[in-house]
Amino acid sequence: MVAPGEIDWDADVVADPAESYQSLVRSLQRTEGFSLFFVRCVPGDQADLVQRLQADLPTLHMQRLELTEELVDGNLYQRVATLPDFAQINVLFISGLEKSLDPYIKSGYGGQGDYYRLDTVPRVLGHLNLQRERFRDDFPFCLVFFLSAFGIKYIARQAPDFFDWRSGIFEFIPDLETVGKLTQELYGEYQEYLTWSHTQRMDRIREIQAILEEDQQTPNQQANLWFEKGNILTADGNYEAAIASYEQAVAIKPDYHDAWYNRGNALDDLGRKEEAIASYEQAVAIKPDKHEAWYNRGVALSALGRSLQAQGQQEAALAKLSEGLASYEQAVAIKPDLHEAWYNRGVALSALGHKEEAIASYEQAIEFKPDKHEAWYNKACCYGLQQNIG
Repeated sequence: MVAPGEIDWDADVVADPAESYQSLVRSLQRTEGFSLFFVRCVPGDQADLVQRLQADLPTLHMQRLELTEELVDGNLYQRVATLPDFAQINVLFISGLEKSLDPYIKSGYGGQGDYYRLDTVPRVLGHLNLQRERFRDDFPFCLVFFLSAFGIKYIARQAPDFFDWRSGIFEFIPDLETVGKLTQELYGEYQEYLTWSHTQRMDRIREIQAILEEDQQTPNQQANLWFEKGNILTADGNYEAAIASYEQAVAIKPDYHDAWYNRGNALDDLGRKEEAIASYEQAVAIKPDKHEAWYNRGVALSALGRSLQAQGQQEAALAKLSEGLASYEQAVAIKPDLHEAWYNRGVALSALGHKEEAIASYEQAIEFKPDKHEAWYNKACCYGLQQNIG
């Protein structure tokens, strides 16, 4: 039994690509007046599909409406009604509708209905629900929506009045090789993500989510895509959603040390130091020579130590500072030129009362980064304290 708002895929969907194509061709040939089709395919296949249909159905006048940005007013009707050569259209292909759903995305979650907020209806879908009679009465041609699997499912739930008028759903599922290629194209660099606009990041997240919904995904590809999604969300400052994405990655691939490490960073950015430390510890348990995790574990422990000192909990504070010191020492043992770790090691040693060792640590930091003024300053302070004690 199919739940309300869900698609009966077995009864409603033609899934074999060759069969889907022939079924779509036949449907377009015999369609007169208003009709509504939903086509599931990856973005790279849309142009090829349109070209094939134009070649096989030369008597039909076809147009494409590519929505390159969010419809802020939600008025798709107006975009269609003002198209050039409107009176000659037999088939209109519409792509990019999902861009108008982005403001309603609950980023970081995914699959089976929890990727989007269900407490509000996107404006564009509200318009579709309210204007479906106008679509039918004023557009005497076939509307073909190109959507991802999760886009179709969401419209089925959030625009049921419009969706119920569908004449058919057609699936063009990419093969394993194509999915692998598309997955590879979605990998990027975190530093690049930092330079992107919010819109660019949301565009990429939508692309990732669309590929995650494809059937031909390997567990490794799925884990990598969740990791990539977490990185983009981190760059966007959405740390809670990033954590959820990293957790999806490690749920699929428990030994994904980079995901554990980045999860720790996002937790740390939210001030959740204890959880961040636990995540860093997972990373180094898997990859003991991950100096970045050792270093960041030390930073988080030191921050906890200072917080406990401020609260007057001296014994607990010293324990955290000592743990932080041990973490810095692990980091420089792995990467001897890590000047940040030498510097923070000096700070921890100084806080623990080991001034001479702190001076030596600051000197190591200065050796690797001569312009590290903080190390010069703290070294001088340690000398001054020693003289005052003397």
